[in-house]
Amino acid sequence: MSNTTLKSLLIEYNKKKIKAEELADQKKSKLYKDFPELTEIDKKLSSLALSTMKEMVKENNKDLITKLNYDISVLKKQKEEILKSIGKRAEEIYPNYECSKCKDTGYISDGISTQMCNCLKQKIYDIEYNKSNISNLEKQNFENFNLDFYSTEVSPEKYQSDISPRENMELIRSICNQFIDNFDDKNEKNLLFTGKTGLGKTFLSSCIAKELLKKGKTVLYQTSSVMLDTIINYRFGRSNVSQNVYDHLLNVDLLIIDDLGTEGTNNMKLVELFNLINSRLLNTEKSIKTVISTNLSLQDLFNTYDERIVSRIVGSYNICYFFGDDIRFIKK
Repeated sequence: MSNTTLKSLLIEYNKKKIKAEELADQKKSKLYKDFPELTEIDKKLSSLALSTMKEMVKENNKDLITKLNYDISVLKKQKEEILKSIGKRAEEIYPNYECSKCKDTGYISDGISTQMCNCLKQKIYDIEYNKSNISNLEKQNFENFNLDFYSTEVSPEKYQSDISPRENMELIRSICNQFIDNFDDKNEKNLLFTGKTGLGKTFLSSCIAKELLKKGKTVLYQTSSVMLDTIINYRFGRSNVSQNVYDHLLNVDLLIIDDLGTEGTNNMKLVELFNLINSRLLNTEKSIKTVISTNLSLQDLFNTYDERIVSRIVGSYNICYFFGDDIRFIKK
């Protein structure tokens, strides 16, 4: 991650935060003008809070502090009742942050440590890694997932299956839904999408990405060739690839590896691919998942890759076989 990218994003975040708070202050001023009793309550609360702080530095004043706290709670309850009676307009006095978790600061603190919020991580991933791979989520989502592109014909000779392409896609869609719903369950398997080109593997990967982004998960989407070249460049200290890049690949909530099999294999790439897949499977700190798509059949994978790699996939991934007619020609 470049410092320029982070600095630019933090400036953007600060602008969003200020704008949300200024807008809330404007609406609060209008509301308080219409309901002056709220202003009086806030004044009393400020006065009581100041009195409480002064008394806390004194000794033998527990009873007074208790009374002050009681008076504060009564006033807060009165304020809540007034705001509740006002209705939806009362909600507008609070800033409408784009991210409610970090309040548009980009960071979350628990009082002990401070961590980068997932929303900021995702923006960094989108800028530095995902680029065009994950930029079309407005169209590539389950709302636009159309089963009509898949034939209802049952033809074992043509499709090497006893079910139709549409029935098969309904099963795969169900598996994807389960994957999304149970994402935080460490026992939920990863996904391998295998099948010829033009059957919707990349589209479905984007659908999954869209749903998990809505849940606040981080998603990193890379083609196998770009990903492995990046890792190898990092190993050799080339192209200014930092440790952050490798850490992101290891720890992002959802890693989507597209077009496995197009990267051109050599011993170094096989080792790095195994290390990545295996390290993500062994992560014990949180539930992270991987989706791999490939045009290779399972037999092709065994012929192309180290047995350790394929055995990890077979044992820890739900394998979804895509078959049917090339959607790109049907759309025409």
